[in-house]
Amino acid sequence: MRIDNHPILGESKKGRELKISVDGKEVIAYEGEMIATALVASGLKVFRYTSKYKEPRGLFCAIGRCTDCVMEVNGRSNVRTCVTLVEDRMVIKTQKGLGEWKEGLN
Repeated sequence: MRIDNHPILGESKKGRELKISVDGKEVIAYEGEMIATALVASGLKVFRYTSKYKEPRGLFCAIGRCTDCVMEVNGRSNVRTCVTLVEDRMVIKTQKGLGEWKEGLN
């Protein structure tokens, strides 16, 4: 579900349709929206699992202050999906713990 008419932000201007890959599954997104928006609209609630207890985390603050929505995006760990715009053909993975750090990407 996407909010088309927000009481404060006003009417949503939906951009062109994009396709992203989330854990190997194709998800429809729209140009100009945040990754987290597309994921929640597609029914995805778990974005990462904590290091110590392996507990699920998802969208919490939605303004980039916490780290509950971090995921691996195009090979880069710890991307805050609530403040990162979608790009066509992005490859997104559920993050486990601190993610994998790769030389030159982070």
